[in-house]
This record gives sequence, structure tokens and C-alpha cells, in this order.
Amino acid sequence: MPSPIGELGVELRGATVTRLLIEPAPSEREIFLSLHGIDGSDFLDEVFGRLSEYFAGARRKLELDLDLGPCGLDAFTRRVLKETAKIPYGRTRTYQEIAEHTGRPEAGREVLSALLGNPIPILIPCHRVVHGNANPGCYVGGAERKMWLLEMESQGLQAS
Repeated sequence: MPSPIGELGVELRGATVTRLLIEPAPSEREIFLSLHGIDGSDFLDEVFGRLSEYFAGARRKLELDLDLGPCGLDAFTRRVLKETAKIPYGRTRTYQEIAEHTGRPEAGREVLSALLGNPIPILIPCHRVVHGNANPGCYVGGAERKMWLLEMESQGLQAS
């Protein structure tokens, strides 16, 4: 799927998103069908429509079912992603705040590592987790994309 931050590869199992890749590598692109190669599906239309609305600033909650089960994540990473998913649109939390909410206040660096392995970015908004010193920090899709997403959400809040 094309998007303002690059092509997205979305993996589904039934009506559940199990993975989202930003700019999949050539070897990964082979597992995804192009939007043009997919016959009509109401569910796919809904997924891609919601993502398009989000990128246009018209949708704040994607409200899609997610499943981290197929990703084989450890318990700490799952807790990090669960806490990250709670961050409201247009808001941020620090790596330290997420570490504290997972019950491991000393694990700021581990939070960063967990977020860099986020298998469902955007839907689990790891771009909303920043350093505490006005530095946006790292992002699974790269720093420029993180800044774009944060700015897009910030403008969306200001417009309302």
C-alpha cells in the first residue's frame, strides 16, 4: 500500500493484522500482493481506507484487531507494546515512562530495543515514544518518518 511514509506491507490472518512493514525490503516484498493485484474485499478496503484516513489526518484511532502471537515476542516486549498502544493520538511518552509502566524502571534501553522490533508500527504507535530531552529518538521506520508522523499528529490536534 502506498503511504506518505513509503510503501506499507500489511500481513493479515483473517480479520486481524499480524504485521506491518514500512518499505519492505525486496526479499520481503515478494510475500505481499500489490493493492492492484487483490480482488475486491470489504475487509481489505476497510484496513487500507482507515490507514489512508489516518495519514490524511482524518482518523485518530485505527480500531483494527491486532495479534502479536505469530511474532514470537517475549513477555517484556509484549508489555512494552501494550503500554505503547495506550498512548493517545498526538501525545508522547518517554522510553523511561514506558519502562516504569512495565514494572522495570531500569529498562529504558530495553524499551528502545523492544520498540525497534515492533512488528506492527503505526497501529502500535511506537513513533509516540521519545527521549526525554526533546530528541525524538529512534524509530523502526527511521528518524525522518518518526518526525513526519509526530508532526502530522500534532497538526491534527491543533486543527481540532
